[in-house]
Amino acid sequence: MVRIRGIDVHPPLLNTSCAWASDLQQLTALYDCPHTGAVSTRTATLSGFKEDSSHTVAFLAGSLSSINSYGYSPHPLSSYITWIRMLLERDPPSSKPFIISITESNPESLSKMITAIQDLRTEHPSWHKRIAIEFNASCPNIKGHPPPSYHFSSLVPFLDIFAEHFRADPTLTMGLKLPPYIVSTQFHDVIGGIATYTRQYILSGQFMNPFAFLTCTNTLGNSLVFSDQTVDTGADESSFALPPGIGGLAGEAIHSLSLGNVYSFSELLAESPDPALREIIIIGAGGVTSPEAVARMHRAGAKLVGCATLLGVLGVAAVCTPQRRTSRLQQADGANDSSSTGACI
Repeated sequence: MVRIRGIDVHPPLLNTSCAWASDLQQLTALYDCPHTGAVSTRTATLSGFKEDSSHTVAFLAGSLSSINSYGYSPHPLSSYITWIRMLLERDPPSSKPFIISITESNPESLSKMITAIQDLRTEHPSWHKRIAIEFNASCPNIKGHPPPSYHFSSLVPFLDIFAEHFRADPTLTMGLKLPPYIVSTQFHDVIGGIATYTRQYILSGQFMNPFAFLTCTNTLGNSLVFSDQTVDTGADESSFALPPGIGGLAGEAIHSLSLGNVYSFSELLAESPDPALREIIIIGAGGVTSPEAVARMHRAGAKLVGCATLLGVLGVAAVCTPQRRTSRLQQADGANDSSSTGACI
């Protein structure tokens, strides 16, 4: 069992916030799966994201990798609150938590979202141990809104909001979903910036930071795949895999980069003189497509491991039927077969 501040996750495997955790049916399947230790929602905004046909995904041939042009969920936060309430009320004895992934383009709207989630947490005495919040600061596909997490100063107004809510309620379990970083200064900027929020609480004497976990990593933006590189063999070879052309790369194609991010953050957190930072948990994500990939994430320093691309290929079987994979071809063939058990983690 892995404890992230107020929530317990067992087993240490979950889905990450993605398009395959968008609606009640998908969330129910993930929640009912005995092999998920927690369930992450697709990233929600206050009023819902305007999704259209340009927002889609393509899976690469010869690799369990994907590229997507998705934005955020078309469902508003209020829908996720309703659905999570339904699932929690349906299964009171369970301790499985939800991680509600949220984002907004302005701090005021973000504060309203946190308040709404806080209201949900107070509806039942045990729900504060079953609901966490993830701030997705790293989606690369929002036109005109580059991920603020690539420039830490852009993150500060949003992190200030989280810190304000945490000071009002230190039982809040909150974390950040980060992009793939590539240079050492980026890792140091994030750790140094987060450290400024650590406070010592007078009554307990304990040092606490508002941020209890880091999800590493989101997709790699500005990636380009042509249609002849995908499993859609009937596509025009001269066209792009995605309508916009550029999108976020995920799966095996970024596994080594994601491992490097997990390792770099793990080392910096462990070496920090700040005791609150040493308590931060890393959720490793990026190319988690096999038992070996899960093991590598743990070796790199992740306490929890999450998957998304494999979920898109196999559905909930990706985590509900842990067994070693046979071949990538068999997995692709079984992607739309509800009886498929070709999962691999």
